[in-house]
Amino acid sequence: MRLIFGLVLVLGMALAGFAVYMAKDYINAYQAELATERAARAQMVETVEVYISEKSLRYGERLNLEDVRTVRWPVDALPEGIYSTEQELFPKGTDVARTVIRAMEKGEAILAVKVTGPGEDAGVSSRLAKGMRAFAIKVDVSSGVSGFLRPGDRVDVYWTGQATNANGERLGDLTKLIETTVRLLAIDQTADGERNQASIARTVTVEATPLQVASLAQAQATGRLSLALVGAEDDEVVGSVEVDRNDLLGVQERQIVAVEAAKVCTVRTRRGAEIIDTEIDCNE
Repeated sequence: MRLIFGLVLVLGMALAGFAVYMAKDYINAYQAELATERAARAQMVETVEVYISEKSLRYGERLNLEDVRTVRWPVDALPEGIYSTEQELFPKGTDVARTVIRAMEKGEAILAVKVTGPGEDAGVSSRLAKGMRAFAIKVDVSSGVSGFLRPGDRVDVYWTGQATNANGERLGDLTKLIETTVRLLAIDQTADGERNQASIARTVTVEATPLQVASLAQAQATGRLSLALVGAEDDEVVGSVEVDRNDLLGVQERQIVAVEAAKVCTVRTRRGAEIIDTEIDCNE
């Protein structure tokens, strides 16, 4: 009996040790998996649903519900003007579509700057910023940068005309920079910024403040306006620019300065037939 009891005790202790070993191994594996999950969770990026285009969309097309779909977008990389819900994108219902004013490729986020308001067309009024006005400038092949302007470009506006002084006297021809980095809204009757062919325009429509509109209207009525295209990446601030005919030809005006002759005092002395003039101090 004692032998059997001893064998059972030894076997029980062996099984207990094996159970402790297995439990310890299981706990270690569980803790390792838990640590891995926590590390992966810490690296997860928070996302939100965003509407993107389901197909390529061009200027003037109507944006309907079947043209968009939702995807998860990182919160830290959200572009400005996104739409997260159907109510935001179609606040007046899916029957009232928006209009595309900037071309989009498949998979691009639908942004407020790329579409009009619900039910609006792609006219110029939908592209005006708050407080701004649209003003038309007459151009031709020379003043309109040979037809290479597109809606969305920025231009400097130069005025050429007769300069006068405060008394109304003409001073000659003058060219002056009157407005800088003015944004173009439309070329003739086209507001499509995706056109890539040059065309000779008769008018360009620019976005300007009411004060700039008054300045441009006065300049257009009293002289000739010319446009100079500003580079897409150019953010340099241009100062005052003014050139007249003399500046162009390098002519320098001569100034006549009157110089008062020095006062000379003399004493005239006669010695027989000879007359001698002697200079003296005029204060004497």
